[in-house]
Amino acid sequence: MVFAATDSGSDSDSTPDTTPSGTKPETFPATRTATATGTTPTTTTFAASYVGLRWTGDAAGAGIRLADGDWQQTGTGCATIDGGGTALIAADEATTYEVRTPPGATDVRTAAIDCTRGPDHTFHVPSEPTRVRGVRYLSRPAWGADESKRYKDGKVNSPEAYYPLQSITVHHTDTPNADPDPAATVRGIYEYHAVTLDWGDIGYHFLIDEAGVVYEGRYSGDDLVPAFNPDGNLVTAFHTAGFNSGNLGIALIGNLVSQAPTDAAKSSLIRLIKVIARFKGLDPQAKITYTNPVNGVKKDNETISGHRDWLQTDCPGQTMYDLLSEVRSAAAR
Repeated sequence: MVFAATDSGSDSDSTPDTTPSGTKPETFPATRTATATGTTPTTTTFAASYVGLRWTGDAAGAGIRLADGDWQQTGTGCATIDGGGTALIAADEATTYEVRTPPGATDVRTAAIDCTRGPDHTFHVPSEPTRVRGVRYLSRPAWGADESKRYKDGKVNSPEAYYPLQSITVHHTDTPNADPDPAATVRGIYEYHAVTLDWGDIGYHFLIDEAGVVYEGRYSGDDLVPAFNPDGNLVTAFHTAGFNSGNLGIALIGNLVSQAPTDAAKSSLIRLIKVIARFKGLDPQAKITYTNPVNGVKKDNETISGHRDWLQTDCPGQTMYDLLSEVRSAAAR
């Protein structure tokens, strides 16, 4: 079993070695946050990597100003919430920010997120590379997932639920390209999804960075099989509101509105979709009628789709969306 450690620091020579077999200790900076309400200017005690924003009201029309810079629109991003809007904005190490929301918006909440300079936390990371049906990936401990963030008031915030796989949806994270520390970005998205949006975990099953590295997303159990339980059913994540159960979400890290994914990222996406489709008997080029196993809602779609095929969003970005036909054909070979 591989578990994230609950404390930090290193063992002294007199302390027994409690590292589980098959793992090695590795440290990651703990994610720090500072929350605020309303739209008045906010100052933090640390440099922020991202600012997470959510509000109740019209979904479009929010903006942010970092330090003494100009106002910038937040965009539609990838995440969606019922009855309001939300955004995750790269903060460029700012220590002050100010937000504005659409007219009439209420319940405005922000969170400054630092995922690079917090105190070290030690995790038990697999000693050998982890693979899902031959595809190498970084497990949750290997990118520094603090499992305590899945809990709220002492209980798992979003208990795992499992259903047969029906479809695969492609996203982009709508974060900056040429990311120098994608693992830190994954930790930032985790904080934003799990805590700021109160989803209890990161919204995707897998993420892929520009180098083609695959990251395990949503927690699915302690059996070391990412995304699925031992019976082969998919854990429900939070990437396509209303159509999550039985729908596997893969997010490419970056903004793919006008810039195409790197060759490495596209290759990893195709390879991951191919092995999962073969594993579960899906035809990557088929059209399906998705049926939500929770409430029976149906939707005609492709087996391999983009986020915008389910909901009103520009995700996974136009360049990635234009490549989906190529991805389907390559995954079917």
